[in-house]
Parts: sequence; C-alpha cells; structure tokens
Amino acid sequence: MSALPVADNGRAAYYERIGRQNMAPLWESLHALVPPHPRPKAVAALWKWNDVRPLVMQAGQVISAEEAVRRVLILENPGLPGSSSITSTLYAGLQLILPGEIAPSHRHTQSALRFIVEGQGAWTAVNGERTTMHPGDFIITPSWNWHDHGNATVEEGGEPVVWLDGLDIPLIQHLDAGFAENHSASTQAVVRPEGSSWARFGHNMAPVRHRVTDPSSPIFSYPYARTREALDALYQRGEIDAWDGVKLRYVNPATGGWPMPTMATFMQFLPKGFQGKTYRTSDATVFSVVEGHGTARIGEQQFRFEPRDVFVVPSWQPVQL
Repeated sequence: MSALPVADNGRAAYYERIGRQNMAPLWESLHALVPPHPRPKAVAALWKWNDVRPLVMQAGQVISAEEAVRRVLILENPGLPGSSSITSTLYAGLQLILPGEIAPSHRHTQSALRFIVEGQGAWTAVNGERTTMHPGDFIITPSWNWHDHGNATVEEGGEPVVWLDGLDIPLIQHLDAGFAENHSASTQAVVRPEGSSWARFGHNMAPVRHRVTDPSSPIFSYPYARTREALDALYQRGEIDAWDGVKLRYVNPATGGWPMPTMATFMQFLPKGFQGKTYRTSDATVFSVVEGHGTARIGEQQFRFEPRDVFVVPSWQPVQL
C-alpha cells in the first residue's frame, strides 16, 4: 500500500475532501494537541473580598435559597468567559445562606468542597450526619453523597454565612459523566450525632471492621482550629519550606490519599517576613485567604491579598508567595 502524494498547492482541496468524511489532518494540529509545555487559557486573577462581599449579600435580596437551590456567585476566570470555571478543571463560587434558610438536599456525581469564609453557626449534612460551620473549616461533599445546608434563625443566633464552593464540574463535564438527583425531602434524616465520623476516623484510628469501599474520606469536616494548631506546631519547630513556608495537605485517613480523588487540597502558613522561592506546577491552584496579608507574584503580575480574598494561579505559571 502506497501513500497518495499530495502537492502543497493541492492541500486545501484535499483537506476539504477529507473534511466531508469527518476527518482532519493531525499534522496541522499536532503541536497544539501535544504541546512542549502547558498553555492554559486561564489567567491569574484576584477577587477582593471587600469588593465582592456587598454583591454576595445583595444576592440574598435578589433570590431566596429555596428558589436558587444554591445561591452562589460564580468566580469565573477572565480567560475562560462563559465557562463557569475558575480553571480548566475547577469551578469555584461564593455561596450565601441567610438565617433560617435551607439549601435543599440533593446529590450529584461532581465532588464538592466547602471552605468557610465568613460567619458561623450554619450546618452541612452529609449522608446522615451534620457538622457546624466555622471560618476556615474545610468540608467535603463527595460524589453522589446526599448533602444539604441550613442556618439557625436570627432568634437562635443565626447570622449570614458565606463559603467558597469548589467542584470538579469542568472535569466531569468534559467526561460527560454528570448525574444529579434531588432528595424527596428538603433535609435528609440525621442518623448520627455531630462529630461521629471524627470520633471514628479522626484520631489515627478506625473501626476494627472498617473496609475501604469509597475513595473519598470518611471524615467530611476538617475543623480549622485543629489545622491551625498543626501549622503552628511545625512553625514553632522551624520546619519552614523555602518555597511553601509551612504547608500541609488534607488527607483521607482511611487511605492516606486526598479527601476526594479529583481535587488536591492544602492549608498553608506563610510566616511574617517570608519570601518564598519562585516555583511552578502543572496544577492550576485556587487560593482562599484565611488570615493575614501578603503578596503573590504570578508570572509578571503582582497581587496583594488580604483575609477572605480569593486568587487563582493557572497551570505552569511562575508563582512566588
């Protein structure tokens, strides 16, 4: 079998013929499909809390949690307009729940995390157990787990609560693997007391007959108070990395892996006066600031961040914190 020679001046006509057969020449797109390094469309961006907070709160006047199902303002990357994405594989948004409201129970194949930004006293329920939210807490709602959110009334001491939602929506969308289901009730039945999962798995121990059947963590709430204590202890001992300061990853205690398999999650402490070395990674990363002030140099841009700000570092962009 011999290849059909095609003169340069005949390529356009040839491309038209193969196009009619739903074919295309790889040699015209090979370098774009297999680049020498990542070429993200996402760009570095910063959302200042002082700028976005009034808009988040105004959403509470525009639509109810019941009507919205999830009252969220999406943080859309300026380089990915219309995508509802903060990176090519991650979705992020700021969700508001007011006193006395319920965000009804549902489940979906997309894995989700909640990082509490402001307010306390609201709760999240996951598979029959509730946890109370506090600023800095990291909470997961794994793939296909029933979950709902609620908040105490004003009379009960409830206050507006905002958290950062992070989901693998773009990844699941790319795989055409999205499913969702609404619960028959607005809130699922609570069958275990608060703290039950932590008691079983949060002390370097596990129930003796536990068998791992789910890649996601059996702990769904990681309290900030415990995380901060661990970071402080390492800082006091001088365990400071030249690039990251003090950085710990959240883990699934049953496997040692990530709390959810599609998103890596960390907590990082930058000591006062810290000047990190420049690094880059193929992981596009979303940062949510808990405490303190600092500067992030991303590529040729410099961003000044403060508490509750959110910023994103695209894949393979040099970054210095």
